[in-house]
Amino acid sequence: MKIAIVKLSAMGDIIHAMVALQFIKRARPDIQIDWIVEEDFKQILENNPHIDNILTINLKSIKKDKKQLLNEIKKIKFYANNHYDLVIDAQGLIKSAISSKLLGDKIVGFSKNSIREGVASYFYQQKVEIAYKANAIERNIKVLCEPLNIEVKKEDILNKEPFLYYKSTPKLPIESYVVFVVGASVAPKIYPKELFLEVAKRLNENILVIWANDEEKSVAQFLKEHSQNITIAPKVNLDELKALIHKAKLVIGGDTGPTHMAWALNTPSITLFGNTPEYRNTYITKINKVLKSSSVVNPLKLDKNDYSIKEIDPKEVTTLAKELLDA
Repeated sequence: MKIAIVKLSAMGDIIHAMVALQFIKRARPDIQIDWIVEEDFKQILENNPHIDNILTINLKSIKKDKKQLLNEIKKIKFYANNHYDLVIDAQGLIKSAISSKLLGDKIVGFSKNSIREGVASYFYQQKVEIAYKANAIERNIKVLCEPLNIEVKKEDILNKEPFLYYKSTPKLPIESYVVFVVGASVAPKIYPKELFLEVAKRLNENILVIWANDEEKSVAQFLKEHSQNITIAPKVNLDELKALIHKAKLVIGGDTGPTHMAWALNTPSITLFGNTPEYRNTYITKINKVLKSSSVVNPLKLDKNDYSIKEIDPKEVTTLAKELLDA
């Protein structure tokens, strides 16, 4: 049996879906799994033994050049020559639904009431029902496993095997470190640099600050200038980032890709939540904890002006960090 999983972006969303792969292969090792993904996120999937083929598209290029639309359609139709028995749209967007339709005839996806862009459900032959506000990891497992008659229990998720794999490990001047994730895709998810600094000063640990752009690098430089236990990570690709996160003693940051990587790699972590729902966007374990601001969040309509993440007390972060480091 051949299946194609359509989960195009973004980093955290892809990771939330990837956890299902080990359960699928455990129950049905005969299944060929291909994954359709945006080129920018290919490295997240690479080296995973549960994925047979990673097939990339570049829908983002269409925004810059409308002529690219035909090229991307041709690319997806070429992938359709693999003759998939089942195509699963785990994204639930109109663009992912159309991509799924071009890939094959039998398509599974979320029901109309289970996704933000409900129109996408009209492209599916089989529809999976689960509340949009339900935990994102459980949602992804349901849409990927239910069509294959595979049952996954909460205990299975809590006892998951690490599922991110890498080939490259960047050289660092330190061997033992706590990672600070100082950036995110949107500002309300970012913990203020002044509060990160307080945490750094209270922790008797080497701190490695990772960054992805000039703004985040300037935050790393600010922290290094004001604390002796700060090291700025080199610029890394996604493969190297997986290695950095895997080898960390602890990862601290907002609701963003690298903190979700920590969960995927069974690395201890503290994810800080402000304007996004902690009960939906992560899975709490003995080593993966969350701290949430007092803000009440509606997952159907996030407040872009909610910067309540800054309310989270650095003392509380430090106390929880020491508990995880001493465990």
